[in-house]
Amino acid sequence: MSQDDPRTLVGTGWLAAHIKDPDLRILDGTWFLPDEGRDARAEYEEAHIPGARFFDIDDISDRSSDLPHMAPPPEKFMSRLRAMGVGDGHQVVVYDAQGLFSAARVWWMFRLMGHPDIAVLDGGLPKWRAEGRAIEDLPPMVRDRHMTARRQNHMIRDVTQVSAASKLEDHAILDARSAGRFAGTEAEPRPGLRSGHIPGSHSLHYRRLLNDDGTMKSPDDLRTEFAASGADLAKPVITTCGSGVTAAIINLALERIGKTDHALYDGSWAEWGAFPTVPVETGEN
Repeated sequence: MSQDDPRTLVGTGWLAAHIKDPDLRILDGTWFLPDEGRDARAEYEEAHIPGARFFDIDDISDRSSDLPHMAPPPEKFMSRLRAMGVGDGHQVVVYDAQGLFSAARVWWMFRLMGHPDIAVLDGGLPKWRAEGRAIEDLPPMVRDRHMTARRQNHMIRDVTQVSAASKLEDHAILDARSAGRFAGTEAEPRPGLRSGHIPGSHSLHYRRLLNDDGTMKSPDDLRTEFAASGADLAKPVITTCGSGVTAAIINLALERIGKTDHALYDGSWAEWGAFPTVPVETGEN
């Protein structure tokens, strides 16, 4: 386990030691791919870390967009979090039921909204349960807490900005999807999308950043994986994936190695693969 950092990643031991802190808030940020046939909210209601609130990635999003779970307007983010009893001055820890998957997306959203005091639970609910730590099925006691949000526009990119970065080659673009989807040899899970990748981007499947137990690799091992991707980390980084969820794992890993000039392409392949006027490449890096 790497060193605990309340702004990136903390271990189960850290959370157990701080779980009764009055200004700690725990979020279950579980989200499943549509084809998995699992209900994240139902699983949360059945068993969660004591005091955890459920953060619904699909609900706390821009519902006016045709694209999946795009980042919400700050006003919606503030309203939803206030109703969950999460607000200014809180230290937040977010976990998910896969180990380390969708929790990174919630971490990125808080950072996007100007709240850096959030960490992902390393290894998530599987590690917590494997260690025999407490779980419950009770709803949390919630009291409204004032929340302010100031969107950090340098942390997010749209299709026009990513298209420019691809042409100018002034950013390193890292793709968290599988190598097969990146190369165009594996079908996209969403119908109607072209196969391949953004020209000039590099493949870095998010699983390469994780250990077998779902925890994140050490900073030294992360640096090795970034180097193996072929991306030039001297440039600012843009991350992408299928719909902006696993891309955030790369953003989290970049923070763990001290690389702070990175942004996430929110539309990701759900947008790029359907956009008729942007080019697509196939094959490996």
